[in-house]
Amino acid sequence: MRRARVAPTQGRATGWRKAVYSLLVFATVVLFVDALVGDKGLTETARARRQHTDLSESIERLRRENAALREQMRRLKEDPDAIESLAREELGLIRPGEVLFIIKDAKPATNH
Repeated sequence: MRRARVAPTQGRATGWRKAVYSLLVFATVVLFVDALVGDKGLTETARARRQHTDLSESIERLRRENAALREQMRRLKEDPDAIESLAREELGLIRPGEVLFIIKDAKPATNH
């Protein structure tokens, strides 16, 4: 049997193909890793979305709180009953002629 002789240029072509293939695989891996964890990668995008959602919820909560405070401020400016109610709650004030009862919880009886 005779062996087919391989031309020297065929061996070089196979070497170049392997080198190009290896380079393409390396470049693909680098691009994939960069897409996942790079500055604008998938993980950074997910983190930014979570942060955006958290901040949006916080802003909405603060807007509701501001609206409630504005309403309370308006009532305190315009409604004498609101001022009286707040004075009774916060300062413990009573009207003249009212009687204040302080009720304390009795200590539980201990049986010996």
